[in-house]
Amino acid sequence: MIHLLLTGVAMLAFAANSLLARAALQGGGVDAFSFTAMRLFAGAAVLGFLLWRQGGFRPGRSMPGSWVSASALLGYSLGFSLAYLRLGAATGAVILFASVQTSMIGWGLLRGHRPSMQEILGLVIAGGAFVWLMAPGVQAPDPAGAAAMVIAGISWGVVSLRGGGRGTAMEGSSGNFLRASALILPILAMAAVLGALREPQARAVGLALFSGGVTSGLGYALWYRVLPHLTPLQAASVQLTVPVIAALGAVAVLGEMLSLRLVLAGGLILGGVALTVLGRRRG
Repeated sequence: MIHLLLTGVAMLAFAANSLLARAALQGGGVDAFSFTAMRLFAGAAVLGFLLWRQGGFRPGRSMPGSWVSASALLGYSLGFSLAYLRLGAATGAVILFASVQTSMIGWGLLRGHRPSMQEILGLVIAGGAFVWLMAPGVQAPDPAGAAAMVIAGISWGVVSLRGGGRGTAMEGSSGNFLRASALILPILAMAAVLGALREPQARAVGLALFSGGVTSGLGYALWYRVLPHLTPLQAASVQLTVPVIAALGAVAVLGEMLSLRLVLAGGLILGGVALTVLGRRRG
């Protein structure tokens, strides 16, 4: 029972990241580059502290994680922030989730996995619904924002497929956040030269730090705690709740209006991915 409760809290944390990013970035409270940097710094600090408390940092030991995974983490974080300059929280969460799952399923197919009929049906439903969601029209999401979120989703898929790198999942994530925090520095410098940075508002800073330290750092730590108690099917399926929670939160907290296209397409995408996940496991 406790693992079910903790899993639900982790999913709430992941969904909250979309709400926090949208709330911080809308209205120009902070630029996307600064928001990304603060989120990475806060996540690295919290995960590093937790790892230190567990005795994970020892003198003479190389930093866990990898530069490839850290680069993918940076791609996810920056794409996520840039997307939420243009997308609503609910729309962004649906596109992110669809991109993550599609990239991971696609990688399995490229590596020779032979899909079952149920998997093929799920992919067709999810893919068709995604194309419909992105099709031009009054209710279509902003193309640039959608493209940035697709990049974020693919990047997070890479992080998920590669795992943490050296060490445990907790150690790898801590090292990847530290490495990504270093990688964002030259990007910040370039953004400053180009005049893309702005003085952040105090509220936006608080939201960025909370997103990085609590809903990302502590959220990931909690997820890694419950993950060993879930089957791969359960772990994949439970993440279907994240865009749903984000959509409900966007309406309740941010006052967003859900378009009929988003509701229908989002439901079809989630259903199609669910079919694929279930078919993949059984096959």
